[in-house]
Amino acid sequence: MNKQLGTWLAPAKLNLFLHIVGRRADGYHLLQTAFQFVNLCDTLSFDITRDGRIERTRDIPKVAPETDLTLRAALLLQQATGTSLGARITCEKKIPLGGGLGGGSSDAATTLIALNQLWNTGLPVDQLAQLGVRLGADVPVFVHGHAAWAEGVGEILTPINPPEPWYVVIHPPCHVSTAEIFNLPELTRNTSPIKIRDFFAGSGRNDCESTVRTRYPAVAAALDWLGKFSTARMTGTGACVFAAFPTEARAREIAMLTPPEWRVFVAEGLNRSPLRAQL
Repeated sequence: MNKQLGTWLAPAKLNLFLHIVGRRADGYHLLQTAFQFVNLCDTLSFDITRDGRIERTRDIPKVAPETDLTLRAALLLQQATGTSLGARITCEKKIPLGGGLGGGSSDAATTLIALNQLWNTGLPVDQLAQLGVRLGADVPVFVHGHAAWAEGVGEILTPINPPEPWYVVIHPPCHVSTAEIFNLPELTRNTSPIKIRDFFAGSGRNDCESTVRTRYPAVAAALDWLGKFSTARMTGTGACVFAAFPTEARAREIAMLTPPEWRVFVAEGLNRSPLRAQL
């Protein structure tokens, strides 16, 4: 059996703000954030097999098989449904690793959605999202596929429709570990919760930004440079930073000025996931 139905998109996300409002007894942080997708995507393809094996067709630098979220997602779905089918997974990476853009979580969500169809396992979206949160707090928003206000550890989602501007996204030459940042003692963990209406009125910041600025000068430099043209923020725990512009032309104009030592992307903000649009 060899069943492959085209390629499947796995979009990046931006955290339009990120507040840490507390910490659970198990160590997980309680968050408030707003997720929005952008049209920068990894692409995945799946060869379905009858032998039950889950494997990837190529290595991803700095991602060992046991930590690869696509493989973990496939195994989790296989175990949850009892299917005897397997898959060979090919992932074409365009979203930078360690950038705060959610590439690994998005790849996992796309794997759950794609294999649920290709294996004919028939789980509803809510159940796929419940599986996804076991892989990472960002996975459910990619499964649901709509821009969202998120609370809890990131899994309690309320759909929102913020403006969809064009973004300049800069990836400075460093990799920021989310686990490292969330374990730092100086990280702010007691921000007062806000309401959705407060966010739309302009409230919100990234509570990780000051800590990352101190430890990663390249991120601080990118924030300062991009901030000369528009309000610049960090997404997630970094390293990527972004700023919104009203038109694609203006975003590309700024991108052309970006210092050559930084990777730069021009991406459209999207409230509907490109994967959901594809489906």
